[in-house]
Amino acid sequence: MQSAAFTLSSPSLPLPKPRPNPRFDPILLSASKRNDLSTSANVVSAPSWPRRSWSACSSASPLRPWTSVFLLASESKPERFEVRAISAESADEGEKSSSLSTTLVLGWLFALWFFFNIYFNIYNKQVLKVYPYPVTLTVVQFAVGTVLVILMWAFNLYKRPKISGAQLAAIIPLAVVHTLGNLFTNMSLGKVAVSFTHTIKAMEPFFSVILSAMFLGEMPTLWIVASLLPIVGGVSLASMTEASFNWAGFWSAMASNLTNQSRNVLSKKVMVKKEESMDNITLFSIITIMSFILSAPVALFMEGVKFTPAYLQSAGLNVKEVCIRSLLAALCFHAYQQVSYMILQRVSPVTHSVGNCVKRVVVIVSSVLFFRTPVSPINSLGTGVALAGVFLYSRVKRIKPKAKTT
Repeated sequence: MQSAAFTLSSPSLPLPKPRPNPRFDPILLSASKRNDLSTSANVVSAPSWPRRSWSACSSASPLRPWTSVFLLASESKPERFEVRAISAESADEGEKSSSLSTTLVLGWLFALWFFFNIYFNIYNKQVLKVYPYPVTLTVVQFAVGTVLVILMWAFNLYKRPKISGAQLAAIIPLAVVHTLGNLFTNMSLGKVAVSFTHTIKAMEPFFSVILSAMFLGEMPTLWIVASLLPIVGGVSLASMTEASFNWAGFWSAMASNLTNQSRNVLSKKVMVKKEESMDNITLFSIITIMSFILSAPVALFMEGVKFTPAYLQSAGLNVKEVCIRSLLAALCFHAYQQVSYMILQRVSPVTHSVGNCVKRVVVIVSSVLFFRTPVSPINSLGTGVALAGVFLYSRVKRIKPKAKTT
């Protein structure tokens, strides 16, 4: 092995000619740079180093192969910068795609909520026109919902909860008012037009404010009270000009408002300390089963056994048609309430209230078009004013009262 040494006496001297097959030697390069820092500016001499062939697997050399620090420093910074930039961009894209998917899922749930609600009202009204037994029909709807809940738990589509006796005792009042609310709604739909029932049910915020003030001590703000005025005025105007108006349908819808809002107040008052397993969907599933158990004896006592093929044939009804539409109404009934609770888990109560207002408008318009319900201009104005008041109420709910400063 030959030793290599060179002396650089002047910056203007020509560089040595490269060898025919130059081989990069990191040891020579690092040695020359190290000596360049320790010698004078004019003369730099490098000590003789044994020339080694570069081999990653050479075991004879006591020195491990390494590369120039200057070369690494010059090349590593851009690479690190580029990698970080790509990571930030990919993170932004991931957040955007996640936000987009969440929005699409939420929009799909709202569409299903409206769809199932529309068809529930249509099929339910068609059955109630020829089968005037709303209590029995309500039991059928709870029975179908109970079967769906049991199947959901049996096939592990949703976790089956473990309910304590104390929790069951707390749920019973909710199940009672839930049963009454749906029963009164079916009674109203059997007496008056679908559009009029939902116009009256637009007064739910009025009952919510009254009951919250009475039992929860939540006093309404001036903005909330002001938003209730167009609701009450619009419903009054629509009632005075409704072609299908009768007192049984009117008071049934009002009783439905009272019981439904009582359920909401009881949920806040009784179910404050819920276990982790008691989410909204689980609570609705248990209430559905309990409502079936509570309503079945009432239907037998009030209307008897009236949903048999023999009775339907004796009443001159098409058994197959009545059964299919009753089943479809029950499926839509359970589906739209299930989706409603799924939406409530994803959005705030105020957003859910706005969606419920829009849903009511869609149901009224679709029922008027499907059943060709006669609607006068004044009746339309009253309905519009009431729904506008509901929308205004849902917006002013965001306004929080200012804290009193002492």
